[in-house]
Amino acid sequence: MKTKDDCIFCKLANGEIPTNKIYEDERFTVIMDANPVSRGHSLIIPKNHYENVFELGDEEVAAVYPLAKRLATGMKEALSADGLNILQNNGAAAGQSVFHFHMHLIPRYEQAENNAGLLEFRSAGISDEEIQEICKKLGAIF
Repeated sequence: MKTKDDCIFCKLANGEIPTNKIYEDERFTVIMDANPVSRGHSLIIPKNHYENVFELGDEEVAAVYPLAKRLATGMKEALSADGLNILQNNGAAAGQSVFHFHMHLIPRYEQAENNAGLLEFRSAGISDEEIQEICKKLGAIF
């Protein structure tokens, strides 16, 4: 198992620090967030250390979304969630503050007071020409 001695999420995922564990398998531990932004806010954390999605192993990539879907479906049913955010940040510029890949599942409730503005997307004002240029560059990687 690839872990980092100074990584708190390695310690959480591998049971070295007590958590409110929901689920565990050979690759991942799913825990309740210690500072939840909603009722049921949970984290999927790989047991192996990967700083972000750019380092995440292909096997973990293939396994994380089926696990997220299973948890999301369970949250909708068990917690009567009206919606759900799946959030995963990569790099400081994207808001990553713990540099161990993890995925947030945040159940949302229509009447919750803290719903406003959580995920606000604003147009970057990118021209059609620049969008086409970006599209060509990204298309070339496939």
